[in-house]
Amino acid sequence: QRNARMQSSRLKTLKWLAEEYHELNGNQIDVLDAFPDALEFSRLVQIGRPVLIRESGIPDSDDDNTWSKTWIANKMGDRQVSVAVTPNGRADAVTAGPGGKYYFAEPHTQQMTMKSFLETISSGQPTLFNQSNGLLGSPAEGEVHYLQSQNGNLFTSRYFDLSGQEDPSEFEPLREHIPSEIPWCSDALDKSPDAVNLWIGDEKSVTSIHSDPYENIYTVIRGSKMFTLLPPTEGWFLEERRYPHATYIRSATTSQLELVPSPANTPLVRWSSVADPTAPGALPAGAHPIHVTVNAGETLYLPAGWWHYVRQQGFTVAVNYWYDMEGRGMSWVWLNFLRGTEEPPLGNEDDDNGGPPSS
Repeated sequence: QRNARMQSSRLKTLKWLAEEYHELNGNQIDVLDAFPDALEFSRLVQIGRPVLIRESGIPDSDDDNTWSKTWIANKMGDRQVSVAVTPNGRADAVTAGPGGKYYFAEPHTQQMTMKSFLETISSGQPTLFNQSNGLLGSPAEGEVHYLQSQNGNLFTSRYFDLSGQEDPSEFEPLREHIPSEIPWCSDALDKSPDAVNLWIGDEKSVTSIHSDPYENIYTVIRGSKMFTLLPPTEGWFLEERRYPHATYIRSATTSQLELVPSPANTPLVRWSSVADPTAPGALPAGAHPIHVTVNAGETLYLPAGWWHYVRQQGFTVAVNYWYDMEGRGMSWVWLNFLRGTEEPPLGNEDDDNGGPPSS
């Protein structure tokens, strides 16, 4: 009974924080016509609100002769790159799997040439959507490929340290066209990026809603990215659960992708049970999602801890810069409190009091 009272009191506090934050900030975000300088950006980081900047961090992104499929394929030649492959376009997401359970599913990673990968990317066909459960159905043409390795596939922190360690990249031929850091951001934060990532995909791939402990500078080079954002104060609306881990593996007998659960001693994965926050009724009335479209030649500053769900339209190329958030002070403590100080329920109906993902 005491625990129930504490939970009720905490929920009341979270509701107050969410309402108070929204009353003070609303659903608007700032839009800048050009990049800020270091001092201006440090103020934006202190405020901690997303900012859309109508300028690209990639110098030659406005050149029609660069960043086309042909240009990228020619630059990369026969080099093999790591590509995420799923049957439904939902890598790193909660997915129905064996035994009628829901799993946090990681994609199959396939090595292929850039030319072969780009041949799988469409130019704007609609994505199938299952309204009954908010999960994506299988695309009409089979497996979905997405370049989304997110591990500093362009540059890692090793690139900036003075230890003499090499920092190899599968995308070495593209490095000369992509700055290793954003000067005004590095100056403001007094650090270099922890990771710089290249993303290439189409509308068949969706990024499930999550948050990151990074100050994120996200530049779109080709296509458009549609972000649905929620502030850290509304993360509790996303009903995190704990799911068993699984990975898509290509069957040796059928060559089809199969979702294979990880060993039983693999730690459970904490993830939102809301499959699509843009679906009607997916979020409660008290939630205030912000919808932002980032077009080619534009950049989004996404503060650490902000929840984001991302779709894209057509052939889309983007680069993002992850800067570690400041761990000193109260920021990290606040983010952890807002996310929840206790472990969330299990995500399957037969475990604890969890349930399947909501639409």
